[in-house]
Amino acid sequence: DLNKLALSGKLDPVIGRDEEIRRILQILSRRTKNNPILIGEPGVGKTAIAEGLAHRIINGDVPENLKSKKIFSLDMGALIAGAKYKGEFEERLKAVIKEVVSSDGEVVLFIDEIHTLVGAGGSGEGAMDAANILKPALARGELRAIGATTLKEYQRYFEKDKALERRFQTVMVDEPDRTDAISILRGLKERYETHHQVRIKDEAIVAAVDLSQRYISDRFLPDKAIDLIDEAASKLRLEINSVPEELDEVERRIRQLEIEKEAIKREKDEQKLKELNEILANLYEEKNLLKARWESEKEVVDGIQKQKKALEQLKFEADQAERNGDFGKVAEIRYGHIKTAESELERLNQKLHEMQSSKALIKEEVAAEDIADIVSRWTGIPVSRMLQSEREKLLKLEDELHKRVVGQQEAIEAVSDAIRRSRAGLQDHKKPIGSFIFLGTTGVGKTELARALAEFLFNDENAMVRIDMSEYQERHTVSRLIGAPPGYVGYEESGQLTEAVRRKPYSVILLDEIEKAHPDVFNILLQVLDEGRLTDNKGRTADFKNTIIIMTSNMGSSLIQENFEKMAESNHDEILEKTRLDVTTLLKKTIRPEFLNRVDEIIMFKPLDFDEIRDVVKIQIERVKDMLSENGMHLEISDSAINWVAKAGFDPQYGARPLKRAIQKYILNLLSKEILAGKITRDSNIRIEERDDELTFENI
Repeated sequence: DLNKLALSGKLDPVIGRDEEIRRILQILSRRTKNNPILIGEPGVGKTAIAEGLAHRIINGDVPENLKSKKIFSLDMGALIAGAKYKGEFEERLKAVIKEVVSSDGEVVLFIDEIHTLVGAGGSGEGAMDAANILKPALARGELRAIGATTLKEYQRYFEKDKALERRFQTVMVDEPDRTDAISILRGLKERYETHHQVRIKDEAIVAAVDLSQRYISDRFLPDKAIDLIDEAASKLRLEINSVPEELDEVERRIRQLEIEKEAIKREKDEQKLKELNEILANLYEEKNLLKARWESEKEVVDGIQKQKKALEQLKFEADQAERNGDFGKVAEIRYGHIKTAESELERLNQKLHEMQSSKALIKEEVAAEDIADIVSRWTGIPVSRMLQSEREKLLKLEDELHKRVVGQQEAIEAVSDAIRRSRAGLQDHKKPIGSFIFLGTTGVGKTELARALAEFLFNDENAMVRIDMSEYQERHTVSRLIGAPPGYVGYEESGQLTEAVRRKPYSVILLDEIEKAHPDVFNILLQVLDEGRLTDNKGRTADFKNTIIIMTSNMGSSLIQENFEKMAESNHDEILEKTRLDVTTLLKKTIRPEFLNRVDEIIMFKPLDFDEIRDVVKIQIERVKDMLSENGMHLEISDSAINWVAKAGFDPQYGARPLKRAIQKYILNLLSKEILAGKITRDSNIRIEERDDELTFENI
């Protein structure tokens, strides 16, 4: 009985939605077919509208002919549960209908998830489903029902059954816009504050709506914003109930020192014992101070919560007295008790403010950054305020990337700028964070840069979505990116690209060897680069606005190689510019201009020179050292040996890849033999030198 729930104040208040409620009232007042059905996406507040209607009826805020109506919610589960014999469910349903009809239109049934009626109970032969039993009563206008269902279900169940469809009048419930959503949350704020016993700042409400709109694209307002507020408040409540961090740290330190003290007692070191006792005495004093402060703060916070609860109860009693026409009691509560409670609440708030003026131990306000923190946990997108350490890290991003990628200043700067723009909040919200095409010969660091970037952002170089475009050479393979169309094998599985991004909206996407893909693949990527979105085979949208898209290509590598071989100090810039022009012209011949036009930057990677190859050797040797240190061995290598390896593996045409082979051939192969022969054991120190144009190994 929704009326009873509304009377006892169990239902949340309903804000706005006046247009929809008015339309329901009009339909309910009709002579026949007086059954509204609410249709809207999940989470836009269809059930809330029925509750709003119950509120209005008990407040008398409805036309005369509807004032005495009662709204009952029909629980389909209870009807079906335990119906053992054939016809038992139908009998129960008939009894419900009879009850409603005999009330002479006073009872309105609210059936949430009304599509469950279609096909419910009609499993045996000769059995009718619930919808068919309801039809006659619905058509005659004897039974008034308010239904609620989603668009998808309405299409699936109702539009197939025309006879059922025409008995209901549709009321579309749209997602509220930003301002409406904010006012809905402001209306619910008090309820959540009382439940979680925390304060919710207005900035948190605005942040909940804005951030959920931007980052949680597969759910609807106001539901997703309410969820954010709810979770942030519950997180804060848990923090209030547990010991504050400062106090916890002091207590841990005391425990640690007590253990030390016991150990020193055994050693009979008087001097050390005295020092320890002094430190412990200070810590105990600090602990007692903190504990006293925390307890007094907690007491005030609890007092504030009690007052808030009492206030809500008083307001509820006043409303009830007003409905019953007891105006003396209304005046007494509103101008006596409520005023006293409000002034007491004000006094306690003031007291808490004074206590927390120096430094608060208890944080009892949900602020915008708490909401941002929850969004980050849900989606993995860093939304929360940057800490100082992260700011410094972002400003020095180039240096971080240079630790792994040698040279290629232009590419590293372009990528770093894109990430800084995004974290500073200055990026275009309709497009991905950045989209780049990396061109250049093989082995100059195109893929390595993408890996380094993934490692910087997610502390894991494999945390990127890597799609090898050589697998998409035929036309029909395009469907693998977004999923096969209905009727084809594999429709149930989603697309490789869309699914990866839906799971991890904040990621680095690497499209390797892009020139090998079929031209149709570029058509799909157009929307991604332009609008930052892509719809898969099931009509779900994957949001690419928080991804970095890197495409690599070997196109024009022979051109780059030829031109750079002619390069000298005098014509350096001229050849660079000419090569860039040549490569871009070649790219335009292969890839359509509308695609290239949407890419943020096309960057040409330069072939590595000898000095850069030496730096790569150092990076690679570091990795060898790490492998050896895991087995307890230590490796040193002289500069001349590094030069020797660099020369052995230097091939301008193939970049840094021959180096790996050189290290494998001249260092790893020999080391592995020595280890297996038992010449090098745990705790060995190995030194690699270059003598007479070959490498020597010494076990120091």
